[in-house]
Amino acid sequence: MGWKAAEKLIRHWKILRGDNVMIIRGKDKGETGLIKRVIRSQNRVIVDGKNLVKKHIKQGEGHTGGIFSIEAPLHVSNVQVVDPVTGKPCKVGYKYLEDGTKVRFARGMNASGAVIPRPEILKERRKPRPTSAGPKDTPIELVLEKTYDEKAGIGMPDL
Repeated sequence: MGWKAAEKLIRHWKILRGDNVMIIRGKDKGETGLIKRVIRSQNRVIVDGKNLVKKHIKQGEGHTGGIFSIEAPLHVSNVQVVDPVTGKPCKVGYKYLEDGTKVRFARGMNASGAVIPRPEILKERRKPRPTSAGPKDTPIELVLEKTYDEKAGIGMPDL
């Protein structure tokens, strides 16, 4: 049986996929790891190589069965982002720099206030964009066709 959807969802997530986090509760308390996946519908995250549980998988067509170790989801309240300067867990805040860019920074009692960089893995798409045109895509000739001339008034709908 899978996890139920969370009753009260987090609206503004401060923890992102690819962040370095420390587990603050549970059997892996004190260990650090990278966030592999964020499950927003359940307020949970999967940390790479942590919170391992045994999974019994039945043999079927095309795969062998057995007992495997997989990462189980952790509730987001049980992990905290690691401060890049001190290496201790901290809270995450947002602020605007002088040039107007919005950044995350470490905040809290033992935090350094340093900027937490956005993970590089977020720049990659999970599903790559298709490079070839599909059957439902509009041809580029029709997209670039000029259908309205402002000076001549050609192409204006009758209102």
